[in-house]
Amino acid sequence: MPADKLSSRRALLSGSASLAAAALLPACAADIAQVGAGGGVSSPVALRRNAGAPGPLAGRMLVLVELQGGNDGINTLVPIGQPAYRRLRPAIAIPAEDTIPLDDAQALHPELRPLVAAYGNGEMAIVNAVGYPRPNRSHFRSIEIWEQATDSDRYADRGWVTRALAEHPLLGRGGRADADAIVVGAGTIGPLAGPGTRVVTLRDARQFLAQSEALRGVDLRSDATDSLRHVVRTQNEAVAAAGAVRRKLSGRNRFDRRFGGDPFGRSLALAADLIADGVDVPVWKATIGSFDTHADQPARHARLLGRLAAGLAALREAMIDLGRWNDTLVVTYSEFGRRAAENGSRGTDHGTAAPLFALGGAVDGGIRGAPPDLEALVDGDIRAQTDFRSVYAGILAGWWETPDNFLARQGHQPIAATRQRIA
Repeated sequence: MPADKLSSRRALLSGSASLAAAALLPACAADIAQVGAGGGVSSPVALRRNAGAPGPLAGRMLVLVELQGGNDGINTLVPIGQPAYRRLRPAIAIPAEDTIPLDDAQALHPELRPLVAAYGNGEMAIVNAVGYPRPNRSHFRSIEIWEQATDSDRYADRGWVTRALAEHPLLGRGGRADADAIVVGAGTIGPLAGPGTRVVTLRDARQFLAQSEALRGVDLRSDATDSLRHVVRTQNEAVAAAGAVRRKLSGRNRFDRRFGGDPFGRSLALAADLIADGVDVPVWKATIGSFDTHADQPARHARLLGRLAAGLAALREAMIDLGRWNDTLVVTYSEFGRRAAENGSRGTDHGTAAPLFALGGAVDGGIRGAPPDLEALVDGDIRAQTDFRSVYAGILAGWWETPDNFLARQGHQPIAATRQRIA
């Protein structure tokens, strides 16, 4: 990046509102909002905590789901216990009687009903008010921060998953997987960007089969420069990964009807088919959006959340059928939440913190953290309680069994999402 642009970006960042991230919650914090715990809260959702233990490390899958555009957090996880919610949103607040109560303070948007079974069985965790200090409201810069796991005034040349794989003794370069990651659908590689990661982007199985047949490796002359050797090695690794995936594809569409016909559902159906074919990768990524709901939010947001919930519920069913649900960890993320108050167009503008969901057979379910306090906003924005990098650190420490990961070394206290013990 040119120095003048970098300087102007840093100047903008230094002038933005400060966001204080509170101390982060340990694994036992799932009990904070456990439905029916102690207080006898009546709710249609009974959290049973029947999740199991994950399988061997080499078979575990991380499924990253990007909610592209900036998802509105308080119409996703509705703070029904706070009068300020309806005062701030007279036109777009979700009626309490339409929501799905999780406790007396918070409820799910009604279109998230397909996820009730996972939550009730202790297979879904919700982390409240996730963000980062000195937030940036630019779509491009904020998603870059989330995908690189940097401070808001720092830049990196690699995604956080690329960096984590590079230092992992089993899952990184030289591991047994067919590829490091597969991006299904139309999303970017984002957290998988950077040198050394074997990423396959796949939108349609038949098209991939036709295109990958034409891929060929490149032979090097003995006098090639180091730079050229690096480029050729990277290309050959990509070709090899595509070939490994191609050889396992059966072309069967086992799950199309279960997932539905929207783009997000088709992406997850493709992932499920590949997993059923025995394609072995540690990371999958899918994207749904746009959640950039500046106008006419109620209908648009409901439609998107409905597709998100239906897709994730179908993925859960497919992985249960395949015996892989305990090996699956699904994590959602978005570049930012929305402003606490509605705007004049029955929508919401770019904000800061929002909830993050984690699902899987080995997830330690429940709500982590208190609801965002709508009486204690920061310049009209929700105050972040949890730095997203602590969620990532928990994934690396627990799910990938690397407690000494680069985020933990930076001081980000891991938040445990699964039953895998953090050493």
